[in-house]
Amino acid sequence: MYDDEDGDDGPKSSFTTYLAEGDKLYNAGEYQKALESYTTALELEASNNTALVARSKCYLQIGDAQLALQDAEASLMENKEFHKGLYQKAEALYQMGDFEYALVFYHRGHKLRPELQEFRLGIQKAQEAIDNCVGSPSSVKLENKGDLSFFNKMDEGKGKAKQRGPYRPPQKPAAKATRTMKSHTGTSHRTAKALLGELYADKEYLEKLLKDDDLVKGSAGGMSIYDLVTSGINYLDTRTEFWRQQKPMYARKRDRMLMQQKWSNRKTERISDPTKFILKNLDEIDQHLADGRGTKDLKEGLSLAISTLRGVNRLSDHEIPNKEDVVANLHSYIGNAYLDLGQTDEALDHHQKDLEIAEKHNLQDAKSRALDNLGRVHARAGNYQKAISCWQEKLPLSKSALESTWLFHEIGRCHLELGESEKAKEFGQKSLNEAKNAEDEVWQLNAGVLIAQAEVKLGEYEAAVKSFEQSLETAKSQRDDAAVVAITKALEDVRGKLDKPTDEAAEPPSENETTEEPAVTSENEETSATAEEEHTAQSSRRSSSSSSSSSSSSRRS
Repeated sequence: MYDDEDGDDGPKSSFTTYLAEGDKLYNAGEYQKALESYTTALELEASNNTALVARSKCYLQIGDAQLALQDAEASLMENKEFHKGLYQKAEALYQMGDFEYALVFYHRGHKLRPELQEFRLGIQKAQEAIDNCVGSPSSVKLENKGDLSFFNKMDEGKGKAKQRGPYRPPQKPAAKATRTMKSHTGTSHRTAKALLGELYADKEYLEKLLKDDDLVKGSAGGMSIYDLVTSGINYLDTRTEFWRQQKPMYARKRDRMLMQQKWSNRKTERISDPTKFILKNLDEIDQHLADGRGTKDLKEGLSLAISTLRGVNRLSDHEIPNKEDVVANLHSYIGNAYLDLGQTDEALDHHQKDLEIAEKHNLQDAKSRALDNLGRVHARAGNYQKAISCWQEKLPLSKSALESTWLFHEIGRCHLELGESEKAKEFGQKSLNEAKNAEDEVWQLNAGVLIAQAEVKLGEYEAAVKSFEQSLETAKSQRDDAAVVAITKALEDVRGKLDKPTDEAAEPPSENETTEEPAVTSENEETSATAEEEHTAQSSRRSSSSSSSSSSSSRRS
């Protein structure tokens, strides 16, 4: 980025280029190089808030919290309410061990931007660090037990002069003993080893290296090895002190005791009241696995569902009369969580268990749910024929026109993926009829697009134009702008095919032909997204319905 040949050390590109380069290096973990790019960018725009915050993050990554704090404060010079600067300042203060000041700025940022989760997490971790350092007042109990005669003697001796012996200076401990028991920061080696963990071996190596006079006299890149070793030891000492402040040893022991007590209380509650235990956990699982949740929520919901399943399996049929229904429902939860996490093999295994339990105990609702989920897993994995088989087996169990319309639609889409355009059009028409019976315009739109796509594959362009035009009207009535744009593009492509010579237009496209496919494919992806979302919502509602059924059965038990 610099032109050394001209002898000019100044930046030779734009601010935006250096900033983008720094972001790319930062995301790749090249923090030192990213720091250089951000510094060059700030030479061009010294007061740019975004660059200051970015360089502050780099300083934190390399362990220089003081310079990170300076950049964060510089980003707040012109605008005291710049929330990114407030957060970065709080982070720098937290890394420096100033947990109280960090908490102040976390709160300040949360007040300005309460919707940002980073400030809420910052408040939580700063408060925990403060509690760990000073202890929780609720955990301290003062009692007047023991021998109080000492205080009585003090009261009796008030006003009397006490004989004092000659002054004796305190004895200093041997320097050698101090060196063997303390590290550079004054922390004992045992404590440092517990705090640093695997890094303690690196610290020991650096300290031994420091004693090698021959080696430290050398140099590396203009910087002496002695300086490099000292810098590494200072960094590890700084980390040791920070971790010691953040969570002292007594706080770690206290946390273990509280966790053991919490687990003991949970186990007792589960044994004493199994119905309450099941209902409470099912509600929590529902919240974790709700639509739109992130990976963290999905994993927590999955973990809770697995632990709940283990607990239910340990209970007897007498304690839970509808145990099979609850177990099947939990397998369904676990399978859905695995599917959302992209683990199709595990999802398939649990949904298969759900189906086996449902068939063994004649649980029709559970069977319908399991077949639906198995079809979704097979379709996600690209096994379209197996997905069709599952959904066709589910069709007789359908209880409403709305449920039937998405079943026909999904079967039709699978046939389209398999290149069976005639069957895709047939099931698309069935889906459209059921959608009209249900008076659901969303599924009328989805079914209409599916029919049009099948007609394009079959070379029936005039019919496809009519189907796309009807779907376009439906999309406009729903004010679905994305669908309107996609369908309009597909409609133009199909009309373009009609303008070709008759012999060319009459010839249907082959399954492998891709010249005219992109327009239809892009339209397919856009418009079918609505169908997929509605399908997911339907599955979620059915799963919630099954969960409610299990919950009501548990209440009756």
